[in-house]
Amino acid sequence: MAEPRIILCADDYAQAPGISAGIRALAAAGRLSATSAMSNAPDWPAEAAALRPVSGRLAVGLHLTLTHGAPLGAMPGLAPDGRLPPLGRVLRLALTGRLRRGALAAELAAEIARQFKAFEAGFGAPPDHVDGHQHVHVLPGILEAVLREIARRYGDRPILLRDPRDRAGAILARRSAGKAALVAGLAAGLGPRLRRAGLVRNRGFAGFSDFGKTPYALEFESFLRRPGGRPMVMCHPGEGRDPADPIAERRPQELAYLQAAPDLPSRLWRPPLRPAGAPIDWLAEGVDG
Repeated sequence: MAEPRIILCADDYAQAPGISAGIRALAAAGRLSATSAMSNAPDWPAEAAALRPVSGRLAVGLHLTLTHGAPLGAMPGLAPDGRLPPLGRVLRLALTGRLRRGALAAELAAEIARQFKAFEAGFGAPPDHVDGHQHVHVLPGILEAVLREIARRYGDRPILLRDPRDRAGAILARRSAGKAALVAGLAAGLGPRLRRAGLVRNRGFAGFSDFGKTPYALEFESFLRRPGGRPMVMCHPGEGRDPADPIAERRPQELAYLQAAPDLPSRLWRPPLRPAGAPIDWLAEGVDG
């Protein structure tokens, strides 16, 4: 039986000009399925306009960002200095239940709403899919707020919410298994919650990296081991080296591999050609089935 085609998604669009340029180059060459954009990034409006010409065969989603850069509005509890908190603090707050109640929950919900609104204002359409920078969208308190915002904004529009879990055997067959297992544990129980919310999800997930210790070609081939029914693979390509980016050295390596891998296009799922902003019918495309 032929293995399923992967949804190859480039994260962090709009984080920096070189990242966006690299992602657009891959999209134009038919070497990506999707990208996820940071709508809180200062460059998002301009980068959104630059993305539209290649969006007809590319799923474009919201990369909800709560641990990088600045929020789009005041967050005196979570970002008192005008910078979003590091992942460690967000994890502690989420796992102790503090993002589910009180002022912090209200701040969180407001920022999530602002990032959805900014995505739509920049791109001119709702996102095809939603995920989170550093997978924060699956954390307690954040997940509930994301599900409420999607339901409030989009009703029956078919939105895919990234499921960063995979089967234990598949995780262990790949590199960076420890990181993948940790995120899968944080996302435990996600499938039933998405079904109850009427949302679509990918089946199988890979792309966890050590960002430099292992050649990317070896990592990528490991991502394809034991795929699920409609697997998603995240990647982080980009041009140049932004000194403020913690994985700046790795991005050009990923870009070079994805540009050159001879059989990559044949391995990829891509959405059907569509007008810009027209929704993807993920179920008709065999996702989550």
